[in-house]
Amino acid sequence: MSAVRNSRWLVILTAVMWSTSGLFAKSPVLSQYNGAQLAFWRAIFAGCVLFPFAKRRTWSWSLIPVGLIFAGMNFTYLEAMATTTAANAIWLQSTSPMWVLLIGVFVLQEKSRGLDWVMLAFCLLGIGFILSFELQSALSDAARIPAGVIWAVVSGGLLAGVILSLRSLRNMDAVWLVAWNHLVTALVLSPTVVRTGNLPEIHHLLWFAAFGVIQMGVPYVIFAHCVKHLPGHEGAFLILLEPILVPVWVWLAWRHHPSYVSPAWWTLAGGGFILCGLAIRYGWPWYRQLRSGSLAA
Repeated sequence: MSAVRNSRWLVILTAVMWSTSGLFAKSPVLSQYNGAQLAFWRAIFAGCVLFPFAKRRTWSWSLIPVGLIFAGMNFTYLEAMATTTAANAIWLQSTSPMWVLLIGVFVLQEKSRGLDWVMLAFCLLGIGFILSFELQSALSDAARIPAGVIWAVVSGGLLAGVILSLRSLRNMDAVWLVAWNHLVTALVLSPTVVRTGNLPEIHHLLWFAAFGVIQMGVPYVIFAHCVKHLPGHEGAFLILLEPILVPVWVWLAWRHHPSYVSPAWWTLAGGGFILCGLAIRYGWPWYRQLRSGSLAA
């Protein structure tokens, strides 16, 4: 039981570390870099940190599509983070379980449960809420819907693609898979970074190193170890701490900076719907086991 209890705390630590993505992406220090550049440098450092921890570096042709999908997910998420609020970016990306459900049921013919459809309803409500008010705001200001909102929705779909792709590679070493995906991301995005010629200064490299190591590399190593000791739904529920904390870190760190934009009320409401659906889907089974005593520490 001590291994289970320790794993819970380590998963919470993982969620806290992952949640610092907005802290780095919204930093005024890195404001001169676009989403592709942010994704490239984070991937380089994360991949280099993770690679030595990979125990079984086996090859499969399936690694190619999953690496490309992962690269797309990284690019779209950090492009969203760079062009809309951190809350919009993370909460719309958090709809990935909805896309996994839809593809799993209607394409892969997988079975579903009632709680899955409750989650779907809340996610659709949250997405619709955010997009409808973003559209109204854009029309009233004779502007367009912020591109970051679209990027965030796309990143959620691509994250679902990563999750589904990894299912076929579940027998591979988890750290090797994540290291591979980050190195492929860096390779795919390298032409864009070279073409812009916007190479970072030394102090920027230190920020990127922290972005890749603290926010991405180390948490993945911890998480890959912890999930072996926890039920899947419990790990997924604890990780919900990440989307809650992302806008909190940004607010704490950068709220006094002129570039800071606070989330609109409809983002908070829509994000609340999404998080509520995810909490019901993954929290209810955990709560039932807790009541039955099977999760006792």
